[in-house]
Amino acid sequence: MSVLRKVGVVSAMTAISRVFGLVREILMAHFFGTGTLQSAFVIAFRIPNLFRRLFGEGALGAAFIPVFAEIERTEGHDRAQLFLARILGLLVCALGLLVGLGVAVTYAVEIAAAPDSRWAEAMPLTRIMLPYALLICVAAIVSAALNVRDRFAIPSLTPVILNLCWIAALVGVCPFLPAEGYWRIGAVCWGILLAGFAQIAFQLPALRRVGYRLRFAFTGWRASPYVRQVLLQMGPASLGIALAQINICVDGWLAFYGASWAPSALEYADRIIYLPLGLFGTAFATVLLPTYSRQAASADRAALVSTLERALRNLFVIMAPMAFGLVALAAPTVSLLYERGAFDAQSTVWTARAVTAYAFGLIAFSSAKTVIPIFYAHKDLRTPVTVAAWCILGNFTLNLLSVIFLPEGWRHVGIALSTVLNSFANTIILLAILMHRGLRPNLAGLLSVAVRTLAAAGLMAAAVRALHGLLAAHGVSLFLSVPTAIAAGAALYLPLARLFVPTAFREVLADFPLRRRR
Repeated sequence: MSVLRKVGVVSAMTAISRVFGLVREILMAHFFGTGTLQSAFVIAFRIPNLFRRLFGEGALGAAFIPVFAEIERTEGHDRAQLFLARILGLLVCALGLLVGLGVAVTYAVEIAAAPDSRWAEAMPLTRIMLPYALLICVAAIVSAALNVRDRFAIPSLTPVILNLCWIAALVGVCPFLPAEGYWRIGAVCWGILLAGFAQIAFQLPALRRVGYRLRFAFTGWRASPYVRQVLLQMGPASLGIALAQINICVDGWLAFYGASWAPSALEYADRIIYLPLGLFGTAFATVLLPTYSRQAASADRAALVSTLERALRNLFVIMAPMAFGLVALAAPTVSLLYERGAFDAQSTVWTARAVTAYAFGLIAFSSAKTVIPIFYAHKDLRTPVTVAAWCILGNFTLNLLSVIFLPEGWRHVGIALSTVLNSFANTIILLAILMHRGLRPNLAGLLSVAVRTLAAAGLMAAAVRALHGLLAAHGVSLFLSVPTAIAAGAALYLPLARLFVPTAFREVLADFPLRRRR
């Protein structure tokens, strides 16, 4: 099965989750707008996400997959089951301790901060959601085990459980609670915590079908060379991901310092960006790590390069029109999705600016997700960390300058732009390192495809913007004008892509999962 066919499975499942994720953000906007309490919630929710990135789908997942695949191939099912149980047992012990310490820290911060401080408002919410970090990390390792067995559908669908629990709290609980204080936002936090249990339970039948059980081994860690190997490999990646996630948290705090509404505006914009990014960029990363791992294990460098080149060409063709389309329709899209209830016209302006700044991150973020797994597949987690550390330093510097020198309504835009530039720089440096090591993709060909794809997408975006402006001038509602402009843009981009990048366009059609096999 080609990479894009596997990506199609992940994308289809992820699409469901992303749509529900967008629904939940629409409801959050309705109930909480861009108020201080919503921004405090955004800051608080990033803490368990930091743990998820470190010990779930991030460093531990990246180190776990190649080793688990190797044990299955060389030593069989029983040894792989024992290894999985030991990793899960170690994870529970380590994260249980960290969660306990985190809860204690929230009390300390709450006591030290001024009662009316916006920072103090985030502490009760953080306290409720911290145990979710442990639950989601267990769920992520189960997903990684399923991915090794080429089971992508259920793990990719698992995040929808979080969104369903979140939506249930918003729709089924919040309307019956007082609007003042922590009542409603607290209900959302408890819904997130319950979702952690549900996400584990949802995957257990699939895990049993591939011959494994959810077991926890709390001994034998030191005796296992494979556990030591994973810990040694994840060490550098943990440092890199920790730096990246701490940088994200610091960015949120800087945004919070710059304006009380800024973290909320960035989060709503991020949700719009993550809909297409989750469908394709994250799906590519999910599929490519096991694919690269098998190719690296067999020392098939030609196949690695070919997979990388084709994945990047696919991404250019898919992501370029989405990026340009978001730039062209940022304000009407935000207004259509969010502007109701507590989310007013000014919130739309702030969020639309962030969407425009993030838009080309679709290309940057997905390209990085395509390149980095090559290093993980070669069990080299140190190089991406080193590169990321330097890029993060530049990103933090740009963010700090944005908060200091930009006007209040634009500081969050500088933060978004610096994130995109950081990701582009990260990808370019990693590609240069791969070429130095003898993995030489055809950069001239890739650059040609990128430029011609951007030209086609730019023409499409100009037409889309003009069409929407015409419809708006004639009084057509957003509920009709935005979908019409999007549909027209898609219809126009297909012939433009076929004209500008015929070979890459044919590759996408040939690999597209819904295409019938000959």
